[in-house]
Amino acid sequence: MNQPFDYIEMKIPAKPEYVGVVRLTLSGIASRMGFSYEELDDLKIAVSEACTNAVQHAYKNDGHGEVTVGYGLYQDRIEIMVADNGDSFDFEQARKGLGPYDQHDSVEFLREGGLGLYLIETLMDEVRIHHKVGVTVFMTKYLEGERVEIDAETIST
Repeated sequence: MNQPFDYIEMKIPAKPEYVGVVRLTLSGIASRMGFSYEELDDLKIAVSEACTNAVQHAYKNDGHGEVTVGYGLYQDRIEIMVADNGDSFDFEQARKGLGPYDQHDSVEFLREGGLGLYLIETLMDEVRIHHKVGVTVFMTKYLEGERVEIDAETIST
């Protein structure tokens, strides 16, 4: 079976000093995909926020555990998952299992320490959250111009 996207997964220790490694990796990947400088900044801030929340809240800064970051690289977008249970995940299965974010859900884990979820939602095109076993934040950013075409198709049908 030929996969319609490239997939990159990395695990970092649940320590603040490794969030920068995720930012650098994302910057390289997204730059290669053709994201603008401004979009790169948005991506790095959103992913840093998700990773920092995982480190701070899931593991209470004790340095134990891992944060898993998965990048799905598509022709028109990047999809990023940040999971704080440290387990590897089947990217396709994980994205199918994520439902829409309900604003009434309890998301204190993303509200403490600053703008959290609001910031992530503002910077990314789509955000979904799953918090049954640990927390998984699923974020999508479309390449400039691609989102406009998708919205136009929706309006015209």
